[in-house]
Amino acid sequence: MSLKHLVFIVNPRSGVERKKEIAEAIDQCLDKEVYSFEIQLTEYAQHGEVLARTAAEAGAFAVVAVGGDGSVNDALRGLYGTDTLFAIIPKGSGNGMARTLGIPLDVAKAIQLINRCKTEKIDVCFANDKLFISNAGVGFDALISKKFSKSKRRGLMVYSWLVTKYLWLYKEWTWQIKVDDESIIEQKAFLVNVANGQQFGYDFKIAPTASYTDGMLDLVIIKKFPKILGGLLSLRLMNGKILQSKYVEHFRGKKITISSPGLKLMQTDGDAIICSNEIHFRIEENRQRIIVG
Repeated sequence: MSLKHLVFIVNPRSGVERKKEIAEAIDQCLDKEVYSFEIQLTEYAQHGEVLARTAAEAGAFAVVAVGGDGSVNDALRGLYGTDTLFAIIPKGSGNGMARTLGIPLDVAKAIQLINRCKTEKIDVCFANDKLFISNAGVGFDALISKKFSKSKRRGLMVYSWLVTKYLWLYKEWTWQIKVDDESIIEQKAFLVNVANGQQFGYDFKIAPTASYTDGMLDLVIIKKFPKILGGLLSLRLMNGKILQSKYVEHFRGKKITISSPGLKLMQTDGDAIICSNEIHFRIEENRQRIIVG
């Protein structure tokens, strides 16, 4: 019986130590009677997409993204439209997708999931032509994604500090929003998020009822609120009760359009990117087979 080949794509943000850690964990935990493997390092932004596509074209059984949600996003873009299986070893800051899918943050346990190879097909989404898998948004979350990407330090403490700092400086925008064929909603909002998965990361659940397999987009609007209540809203994000707030509106649909005259920035899976002043969101069902917890 021929071995199933795995390509581990590693974001070497922590340098050679990360590759060494992953290599040792693979050597100790991967079932080598079933799998062969190789480890490839990304060398520049979005290199993971190129490596994943090359691996799929070469007939790899699975691509394993080693990193955070941005690394996951890159690899999935490369696999889009192929039959190659996808897996995650979460080594990022927030790891929102891995947490939602029940993938352990411990490297050895994540590799053991690959050995068991329990899979399901999940939906993928697009913001204009930009593929995303977990969530995308405009407003405050896009601003924080931009600031976080420029920080030399990572982790929850840095993320929390940025949120606290810019909460008081941020000015809400007025957005025009359309869900499927319904009439346009005009809403002054703190942020507008379109979700396929449940959370930003760090267990902050922006869309606690979202599912990767239901064929629907969850639209969450956090309206303008007294900034003194920012801590309470953060608590609701952590305990999965954000949709119960009177400052939050929730819709579901297969197509969503968000626009605003000054819109130039959005985030997709935590990566801040330049965009047009109108974003069209859509979902494609059962597009990617992935190993889950």
